[in-house]
Amino acid sequence: MSEWAIEVEHINKTYMLYEKNSDRIKDALGFGKRKRGKEHHALKDVSFSVKKGETIGIIGTNGSGKSTILKIITGVLTQTSGQVKVNGRVSALLELGAGFNMEYTGIENVYLNGSMIGFSREEIDKKLDAILGFADIGDYVYQPVKTYSSGMFVRLAFAVAINIEPEILIVDEALSVGDVFFQSKCYKKFEEFKASGKTVVFVSHDLSSISTYCDRAILLNKGEIIQSGDPNTIIDLYKKVLVGQYKPESEGNHPEKKQDTNGWKEQLAKNPNCQEYGDRAVEIVDYAVLDDQDRHSNTLLKGKPFRIKVKICAHEKVDDPIVAITVRDVKGNELSGTNTMIEHKNIGHLEPGEQRVVTFTQMNQFQGGEYLISLGCTRYETDSFQVYHRLYDVCNIIVVSDKDTVGYFDMISTIEIE
Repeated sequence: MSEWAIEVEHINKTYMLYEKNSDRIKDALGFGKRKRGKEHHALKDVSFSVKKGETIGIIGTNGSGKSTILKIITGVLTQTSGQVKVNGRVSALLELGAGFNMEYTGIENVYLNGSMIGFSREEIDKKLDAILGFADIGDYVYQPVKTYSSGMFVRLAFAVAINIEPEILIVDEALSVGDVFFQSKCYKKFEEFKASGKTVVFVSHDLSSISTYCDRAILLNKGEIIQSGDPNTIIDLYKKVLVGQYKPESEGNHPEKKQDTNGWKEQLAKNPNCQEYGDRAVEIVDYAVLDDQDRHSNTLLKGKPFRIKVKICAHEKVDDPIVAITVRDVKGNELSGTNTMIEHKNIGHLEPGEQRVVTFTQMNQFQGGEYLISLGCTRYETDSFQVYHRLYDVCNIIVVSDKDTVGYFDMISTIEIE
């Protein structure tokens, strides 16, 4: 018996992209010798194997081919070339709506999905209480799923997928829809799966989950596998991809040296819709986020120090400008922040053309997740507040955590039991 649950061998997936539907129709009907479309290679010679009992995470930027490879493994898509071998009963939770009839009730969809996987009605009857208990959506199970919120939908879909005793569970980003308590329950189920020798393959942008639950991670970029191995090593490599610092080995992907102070912001994933305003008497000309290894990166480890650097340049004579940083959640709620005035650090007098670099160093106690950074340069005049330059939500940070408590911050509690 094979030790491999999944074997992916030299998979290629190519799509034809057309500017006009008429060109697509002409190619389909065989008009002319020249193809009118442009080839798009979603996957290029992808090969990997997953051992039975392994939990594997697949990460990569949007459009890297993560969902495509999962759909090929589960048979939803057909590869252009290559071979996939799956040894065991598979349960898959791909995109919302996959495998569900929106007109059916929750109960009816449970039986529909179970029968599609190969269970008889009697077998589903025995599992029904466990499925409904895990989903915990109450009497909504008797309503058509088209009336469900996305959170309720994913609860039911995951409950079905995980309670039908699969040997291989495949999940694509679906858990990001549920609330934190439901996600916690799902990840506990992952641990139970691992303990019972079952196989889990999942795609996620939640790097904390990849670090905590995976035995191995695979990094995809532009349809190709860059590397697979220890999750934390792969996450570090992913950080380089995110900020455009990754180079293939053939181009000399050597360990980074400390960056100089030119073009810090070009090494960050910036917000293209950043709001900025101010009279620019003093301008924020550069900024950086540095992790605990002093690398330019939007991805930070919880419990480790990190730095935010802000470079300002005066265009007029100014006394004691105030430089500020603020951290907000993705809904826009201000969570924390500080400035040079609060910290009793005076910048002093600036002449036109003079620059200062202000560095904020702090311990990262945010929970795992994504946050937004805002920067500002202001000054209190005698009777007024003057805004020189503000950059709202200029970039994001992604916090990787192996232990999340309740709320936005970890209270760093210690517990004694006597």
